[in-house]
Amino acid sequence: MTLNLRPLAALCVALSLCALLAVPGNFAGLGADARLTLAVFALATCAWIATPVDDTYIALGAGLALTVTGVISSDTLFGTLGDSTVWLLICAFVLAAAVTRTGLAGRAAAFLVGGARTVRQLVHLTTAALVVTAFAVPATSGRAALALPVFLALAKALADRRRLVVMLALLFPTVILLSAVATLIGAGAHLITVSVLWQATGDRIGFTEWLLLGLPLAVASSHLAAEAVLLTTTRRADREGVVRITAEQIQEHSDDPVTGPWSQAEKRCALLLGTVVVLWCSEPLHRVPPAVVALIGAVVAASPALGTVHLKDALKTVPWALLLFMAATMAMGVALADSGAAGWLVGGLPSGVSPLLFLVVVVVISTAAHLVLQSRSARSSVLVPLVVAAAVGAGVNPVAAALASTAAAGFCHTLPASAKPVTLFSDLPGTPTYTPRDLLRLSAVLAPLTAALVLLFAVAVWPLLGVPL
Repeated sequence: MTLNLRPLAALCVALSLCALLAVPGNFAGLGADARLTLAVFALATCAWIATPVDDTYIALGAGLALTVTGVISSDTLFGTLGDSTVWLLICAFVLAAAVTRTGLAGRAAAFLVGGARTVRQLVHLTTAALVVTAFAVPATSGRAALALPVFLALAKALADRRRLVVMLALLFPTVILLSAVATLIGAGAHLITVSVLWQATGDRIGFTEWLLLGLPLAVASSHLAAEAVLLTTTRRADREGVVRITAEQIQEHSDDPVTGPWSQAEKRCALLLGTVVVLWCSEPLHRVPPAVVALIGAVVAASPALGTVHLKDALKTVPWALLLFMAATMAMGVALADSGAAGWLVGGLPSGVSPLLFLVVVVVISTAAHLVLQSRSARSSVLVPLVVAAAVGAGVNPVAAALASTAAAGFCHTLPASAKPVTLFSDLPGTPTYTPRDLLRLSAVLAPLTAALVLLFAVAVWPLLGVPL
């Protein structure tokens, strides 16, 4: 019987830090509230890293501890559930349920993938389709579940070309994870980042601003990753030859028609989704907050006359655990900032560090963080408050630093357990898929490429879009 020493080591580290913080003479200039906050933060982080306890349970426990000890008020803890970003995500899931119910995803897949004639065309058309799903389905796990039937159809059509099937199995989760940065609702981590920035600096990034900054990065990183997957998983001989995917093959894995005339429900849902996305993108013109637009869309999508899904059914698809996690970690971020703990943590950093070097360190740490913290939201909860505080002290734009950290943390492909989409596509009975060795080979190439691309955008592209370094 082997003993897992990882939880024990993490517990020892956390308790040692708490013991040091409990001694009044240690860490001059650190107030009582800051000491309590750092102790709770250390215990929560170690629990996220080394224990099988649910991430949401840990976050709620940390938020409760901070409230009971008086570091934050109960209004602060419970008020985070009423944050507009939480409502935005709830309504986005209701809209996604309406889209899924109508089968529009199958039609889009048949239209895009059916046009491929070569392996490279198939790869990049699939990538483009997956990027687009970031606007319709929030959260990477939801997009992975939506895309799985399409992959199974492609795998059956290419059953005699095993390497291509393995390549596509790796392509789907890779693009789903990297393209999430395209929109504010692409991942819960994005909403945590926006909330931390708002609380710490007063800068609020809206749906349009995030789209302007994130979509180009999502497109570039997704197609770059597609080439990396193609070249690391297949040989030249595998990439030769004609590819032909028919609508009939995709139809076999879809309960809804993927060709033929559109139903009234499909037309209404497509019009509603298009209207919501346009209103989100044109927020500077009409000044209606994205959460309000999403709520209007959700009400219409679930309405008896015009809707395509019952509200109670749509609400079942909402990841309530994720929302509670977000709310609790937002409260932890408030405690870090208001107690002075975050400022004290970064106060000892060496002065005179160049903005570029600071950003390189942030991106490298954020890229590697998935090896320690598997939850994307947990990574942002731990990293972003510290990055924002350190950026202010280093003379770096906190918005640029927080965005770079969040974008880099989107890379989580090294192990099958590193992200839910990777886990989902790694074990498909009866279908060839990738091995841990395939993931490691891809990560060795993709990790530095992704980090370099994020740095390039932060230094050269985002300043042109209004976010200087």
